[in-house]
Parts: sequence; C-alpha cells; structure tokens
Amino acid sequence: MATINTSDFKKGSKVILDGDPYEMLLVEFVKPGKGQALYKCKMRNLIKGSLLDRTYKSGDSLEAADIRRNDGQYLYKDSSGFVFMDQSSFEQFPLTPELVGDQAGFLQDNMICEMLYWNDTPIGVTLPQSVVMKITYTEPAVRGNTSGNITKAATVESGVEIQVPAFVETGDMVKINTQTGEYVERVRE
Repeated sequence: MATINTSDFKKGSKVILDGDPYEMLLVEFVKPGKGQALYKCKMRNLIKGSLLDRTYKSGDSLEAADIRRNDGQYLYKDSSGFVFMDQSSFEQFPLTPELVGDQAGFLQDNMICEMLYWNDTPIGVTLPQSVVMKITYTEPAVRGNTSGNITKAATVESGVEIQVPAFVETGDMVKINTQTGEYVERVRE
C-alpha cells in the first residue's frame, strides 16, 4: 500500500488508522526549540464521524486510504437501508441509516448524490446542496405577525419538520439546504 510521509500531510489527506479511513481536517507544523519537528493533526473518521487528535514526528508515515468519489443515484428504501446505484458500474448497494444520517429526510427518488467509497465499499453519501420540496402542513399565518423574522414549523413531503417564515403556506414549494435542514427560499412554479 502507498504511504504518506509527514512532510506530505495536508488538509484533506486520507489515511488509515487502526483499520479505519480518516480525513485530515487540520495539520499544524510545530518546530520546538530543540528536538524533532512535530505535526499536530486533527482527523475525522470517515465511517463513524468521530474526531481524533494525533501528533507525529517528522519522518513518520501513515498508510494512504484508497478513497474515491463517484455519482450514485438514490433508488428506494427497504429493510436493508437506502439503496443506491453507482452511475458508472450500475451496481446497486444499500447504505445503512447511520451512514446516510440526518440527510435521509431530504432524499428524493432518482436523486443523484456524491458517493464516498473506501476499497470499493460505499461508506458515505453527500446530497446536492439544496432540494425543492412541497410543504404538506403548516399553521396559517397569524394576522399582524408578518413583519420581522418570525418563523413557524412546517412539515415537508418526506415528513421532516423544518422552520419556515410566517408567509409560507401549505402547498408551497420551498428550497431547503440539505446540510443544515434550513429553509432557503420559496420556489414559484
């Protein structure tokens, strides 16, 4: 397997620690007054999402992780999880609800997502930045409560509850940020 030397450590590098793939989020070079230079690294486990801080001496090396990204199409949900199809090989595979995370409420049939693979095994998914969904239920706006940044709860077609401005009504189409779950704008048809 390929290795990455400490001098090549940088933000975004993918390495293997304790059998799991990690992405380097922060790499700090520290040169003490005497002794070897140090590399302080903050890393995120790409499977579990946990964070890890490690310090390495100059000259150390880590095994490089075989991470690739590819487009995948969301097909359906079944007992094994959320089923996606790789856009290049047309192979279908399920992702567990834990791997999809909070984004599951914004998945739409036939949506093209960015898939993350480790050793040709899917380990994560990234949805498009935003989706357009229909509001299935929200309380009507209270008269006189339309100025300012007043929000109210609304349920979208997937069953997820989001906060929307007071002027949004049942049946409206809204754009939602898939990363934060926040209302972006009302979409006119």
